[in-house]
Amino acid sequence: MTLLSTPARSAPPPRRRARPRRGRQARAGWGFAAPFVAVFALTFLAPIGYSLYLSLFREQLIGGTSFVGLDNYEHALTDAQFWEGAARVGLFLLVQVPLMLGIALLVALAIDSGRLYGKAFFRIAVFLPYAVPAVVASLMWGFLYGTRFGLVGDLNDAFGTALPDPLSPSLVLASIGNIVTWEFTGYNMLIFYSALRIVPRSLFEAAAIDGASEWRIVTAVKLPAIRGALVIATIFSIIGSFQLFNEPSILQKLAPNAITSGFTPNLYTYSLSFSGQQHNYAATVAIVMGVITAVIAYAVQLRGMRKADR
Repeated sequence: MTLLSTPARSAPPPRRRARPRRGRQARAGWGFAAPFVAVFALTFLAPIGYSLYLSLFREQLIGGTSFVGLDNYEHALTDAQFWEGAARVGLFLLVQVPLMLGIALLVALAIDSGRLYGKAFFRIAVFLPYAVPAVVASLMWGFLYGTRFGLVGDLNDAFGTALPDPLSPSLVLASIGNIVTWEFTGYNMLIFYSALRIVPRSLFEAAAIDGASEWRIVTAVKLPAIRGALVIATIFSIIGSFQLFNEPSILQKLAPNAITSGFTPNLYTYSLSFSGQQHNYAATVAIVMGVITAVIAYAVQLRGMRKADR
């Protein structure tokens, strides 16, 4: 009896070691991200770091610049002029931001409804003021507000009336709010309208078939669908309110008695740095205001995210 011998299997060829691709991918990723990281570091991180460095020193008439630690921050926390400007900006935020966002939302809903004739014209017309630079808009409205040379003065002369001065100390904040609302309503309208356009039309049709009214569709379908856009627009508006500078800075020449150097925190910082030559304390005020803005914006974002998760 003979046994059949099975052919011997040839040894498998040696496997080539795969080159580590993870390291190459990481290097490629950093190569693509390097331009952004460099610009971000130079334009964002470096100024903040330099401001923090400046805030730890104080320039004195005798002895020059000396290290003072946190003394500048202690002074800022007890600076009545700074907190008066911050309170004024807070009041501006509480009144102007809801009004502006409400108008922008109404316009966006009207354009999205499909029942507005010439919606392309209205969309461009409402957005057009955003294309006007803030300096030009402030100058334009400042001349309209003038009681001696502007529209208000011409109306008083033509009709023999005595309209209140929009640039008086009691009305100048409302006048600035009118300018900001005119400038940024179109910008926020575009955010809301873009969010509405990506909502599936089938949701509106299904709600209409179920007998929902137009108001019910708005409150139960459209507004919840664009909640993210509402939160983003609110955060941007809050940050913009705390950064209020261009409008009061331009109108200060027309209303020096109503708009002081500490009218807003940003205007106060500018006055400290360029008029008072207090660069170190100006950096401190800017950092404190930046922290306040970041905390409030983060709180609004956190609250909006919690509502969206419900």
